[in-house]
Amino acid sequence: MKILFVTSEANPYFKTGGLADVSRSLPDALLAAGHDVRIVLPMFARVRENLDSAEPGDEALLPWPGGPVPVRYVGHRATDDGALAVLVDQPGFFEAGSPYDGVLHDPLSAGRRFAFFCRAAVMYARAWNPDVVHLNDWTSGFVPVYGLLDGLEAPTLFAIHNLAHQGNFPPALLDQVGVPRDLFRTENGIEFMGTASFLKAGIALSDRLVTVSPTYAREIQTPAYGAGLDGLLRFRRRVLRGIVNGIDTRVWDPSSDPHIARHFNHASLDAKDENRDAFLARSGLDPDGPLFVMVGRLAHQKGVDLVLHALPDILAAGARIAILGSGDAAWERELQRAARARPDRIASFIRFDDSLAHRMYAGADFFLMPSRYEPCGLGQMIAQRYATPPVVRTTGGLVDTVTDGKTGFVFDDPTPPAVAAAVRRAADVWRARGWTALRRRCMKLDHSWARSALLYDEAYRAAAGSSA
Repeated sequence: MKILFVTSEANPYFKTGGLADVSRSLPDALLAAGHDVRIVLPMFARVRENLDSAEPGDEALLPWPGGPVPVRYVGHRATDDGALAVLVDQPGFFEAGSPYDGVLHDPLSAGRRFAFFCRAAVMYARAWNPDVVHLNDWTSGFVPVYGLLDGLEAPTLFAIHNLAHQGNFPPALLDQVGVPRDLFRTENGIEFMGTASFLKAGIALSDRLVTVSPTYAREIQTPAYGAGLDGLLRFRRRVLRGIVNGIDTRVWDPSSDPHIARHFNHASLDAKDENRDAFLARSGLDPDGPLFVMVGRLAHQKGVDLVLHALPDILAAGARIAILGSGDAAWERELQRAARARPDRIASFIRFDDSLAHRMYAGADFFLMPSRYEPCGLGQMIAQRYATPPVVRTTGGLVDTVTDGKTGFVFDDPTPPAVAAAVRRAADVWRARGWTALRRRCMKLDHSWARSALLYDEAYRAAAGSSA
């Protein structure tokens, strides 16, 4: 099949979160499975400055209020065996330092940026004629809108990576981006709580819907997780499917990872201990107890406050804890205070550090992920591949990837006592005879994109067999 993958970010061009990882790994896995795949994304200024060996690009005139706007489609391959990226080049729209600059303080400018990108993606799709157009999150939500206006024949599959990010803008945006007002308040239109919503448009107007885990697909049909769109999602539930993300096993491979102290696999778990020793020596933590780590954003969603409030009980369980990430300034300060108070038991690294993240996955005994909600999550799957059983809450993709007592530890309530109780259970297993078997079961799980790509193949064929 010919698959056009539309996204606002993708490795190695631009990354602000997990979408960039998915937008590289899934297209590459689909290409390896025999599909013809192209990734369409904006060419932001920083991408243009760092791009090498790009194709000259095809030029076109994009219909736009006030007159046609020239646009260039620049082809580039990040690797010889990777999917072709098609970068939409129009400096007047993509000079921002980040894809999401201005969403809060200059919403009309940000809305115009992504409306232009969506129309450019439709124009490219009409020329390339794919079998299906795979859209990702709110930034591509106006593709089916312009598909109606410009006559896109290919069916669309809209992927919801995180329902909390919606792309809601003042209705005045519509006049500035050439979208008729009669699409605003129709039954399946783009109006959401008085705003013009990119996310609502994608959900309402795409042929098929997918989200990043089966449990999250069920959760978002409820008021607790639906972010105001649960009614629409229940209405469209027959075309909604959950498919768990994979991880890039080329990047996350303890048998060849260049960042870690010693390579290992499920048959050589003793070598993992050298990674533990190396990390403990670097961090200054006392080695005599189980080591728990967190890697990720310091945000309410991720439950970092639950861990902070549970720290006395976690330490009482004999645990050591190291946290890598950045985010809420108050929690950053609280972590740093805790680490200064107990440098033998608590370490904090307030930054993004990819190499250190690899070393923490490899060196830890357990991975903490107490998320209040988690559409899919990659950290728990990476941890399992590195023989580091995760401790997670029962939500979203964490439910679909971690089995309590067999491939990790699961708790229900988003409270500090529940976090502490799960840590105590894990620490007890660390001291028991089943510890090695637990780690081996984790390592043998298949979280590769090859498995998920087969399920996406089914979803694409269902989309291709449906009508708009």
